[in-house]
Amino acid sequence: MATDGSAAPDFTLPRDGGGEVSLSDLRGKKVVLYFYPKDDTSGCTKEAVDFTTHLAAFEAAGAVILGVSKDSVAAHDKFRAKHGLGVTLLSDADSDVCERYGVWAEKSMYGKKYMGIERSTFLIDGNGTLARAWRKVKVPGHAEAVLEAVKAL
Repeated sequence: MATDGSAAPDFTLPRDGGGEVSLSDLRGKKVVLYFYPKDDTSGCTKEAVDFTTHLAAFEAAGAVILGVSKDSVAAHDKFRAKHGLGVTLLSDADSDVCERYGVWAEKSMYGKKYMGIERSTFLIDGNGTLARAWRKVKVPGHAEAVLEAVKAL
């Protein structure tokens, strides 16, 4: 599991709009890597919209925002178009990156247990080190809190 001060696990994943993103290619930039359960659900939509709203401020602070879920690239493309999202969305269909960051977890809804993505955000510095982790994220105010941490880095 990724912990503060450790090297952020590297990855290459397919992205919305085609192509791939590799964490190692972003060295020198701050990376906000957020994991969310599912495209076009209420909390996930609110989170993606909040990050998009603050995108210019994140970019001004030298940060790139990457959202990760198990949804397909096609689903990501629909999600971006429907909500006018500006953040890059990556598809981790086999949960490999989710597992390496420790966000693939047992969840419970209405008494039924299942495996899913635990909403989490990681701030990675320009050297590829995990500077801060937020786990079990509550969406309201989260993008703003992450932005403050990016500015302080």
